[in-house]
Amino acid sequence: MSDRRLRVSAKRMLTSSICEIELRDPDGLALPPHPPGAHVSLDTPAGQRRSYSITNPAAEADRYVIAVHRQPGGRGGSVSVVDDTEIGSLLTVSAATSAFELVEAPRYLLVAGGVGITPIRSMLHHILGQGRSRVRLVYLTRTREETAYAEELDRPGLVDVVVLHHSAVAGRADLWQWLAEPDDETHVYCCGSTALMDDVRALTMHWRPSHIHFEDFAGVDALGGTSAPFTLTWEPTGGQIAVASDETALEALRRNGVRTSSSCESGTCGTCRLRLVAGETEHRDLVLTPPERESFVMPCVSRAAGAAITVAPL
Repeated sequence: MSDRRLRVSAKRMLTSSICEIELRDPDGLALPPHPPGAHVSLDTPAGQRRSYSITNPAAEADRYVIAVHRQPGGRGGSVSVVDDTEIGSLLTVSAATSAFELVEAPRYLLVAGGVGITPIRSMLHHILGQGRSRVRLVYLTRTREETAYAEELDRPGLVDVVVLHHSAVAGRADLWQWLAEPDDETHVYCCGSTALMDDVRALTMHWRPSHIHFEDFAGVDALGGTSAPFTLTWEPTGGQIAVASDETALEALRRNGVRTSSSCESGTCGTCRLRLVAGETEHRDLVLTPPERESFVMPCVSRAAGAAITVAPL
């Protein structure tokens, strides 16, 4: 997946903290396709590698549009993208890839919270092109002023498709009204805060797991859930490294003097990708596609599924 330099061709604030940025090829060339739900990874002006969902329709081949939530208390990536770019800025951007694939289905329920609307909006445009009766969007924000694309979504033509819920006015949303009855013809797609996704997971326990899809734009808790120790073999030297249950494979590599590139360290950017030589992996990242997971691993969040794995640089 090769990177290319793209120009910031437009920029606007959707809310007080969410900035929309349009990226185009400086020479006007077409960009690699971006299926609904896809994302790109880019190098921020401050030097971090970050991933952002593409929000514009997949049919648009001449631009990628991302929406970035500026988070002053974060690791600095979003602040750099918003504050340090202007129209005309050049950014190094990956080709689009998708870990949040929109599968073909008769009907869809899309659930978005806050800036989680970004991949969901691309999906909505795609599905609407196939028929309005196939989709319902439930978009949860605190206030209308904090709702990205509010005017676009809150218009008469979409009144039977889009539900906007503002918790500061209406209180906590009752998602059960849409999730109570499992539907074998409906696929549910959810992107938003950890709390929202936990709610949707709990409310869809009686649905077919294959019909429920999530995108966690905030990244992965590398040590969440069960994290067993394992042995990691670094193929170039044959050295065996013990990875403790409370550390990541990337940290263990560093502890043993192995330097490998990294950036987000939350499984979203792809910078630390290594080649998987042997062993089974518990993949926790949000970057690798199913075919890529046969050959690669993200040591910042993923672990051995058994006692050991062997890895090598790309």
